[in-house]
Amino acid sequence: DIVMTQTPLSLSVTPGQSASISCKSSQSLLHSDGKTYLYWYLQKPGQSPQLLIYEVSNRFSGVPDRFSGSGSGTDFTLKISRVEAGDVGVYYCMQSIQPSFGQGTKLEIK
Repeated sequence: DIVMTQTPLSLSVTPGQSASISCKSSQSLLHSDGKTYLYWYLQKPGQSPQLLIYEVSNRFSGVPDRFSGSGSGTDFTLKISRVEAGDVGVYYCMQSIQPSFGQGTKLEIK
């Protein structure tokens, strides 16, 4: 199995500041087709998870450019610039080679 490890597990951010979440995979997510199957989701309170980023760095339709993904191989990062109150929730990294999620990172506003 592929294990996904996120850090930190919780984050308290002042509005307007940036936030960064790390995700490490127990094995490379680079597929033989040249794509890296790493995704980021946000689950807002009372809602189902919504896709933010696919294949490491591609923003899903409608996702603000304040959200950016980076990384390769086994190490990935989600950065949120200019955090807003509407960004609160639990952020998950996910890989789809042998589908599994990270533990989640709860973002709160100070």
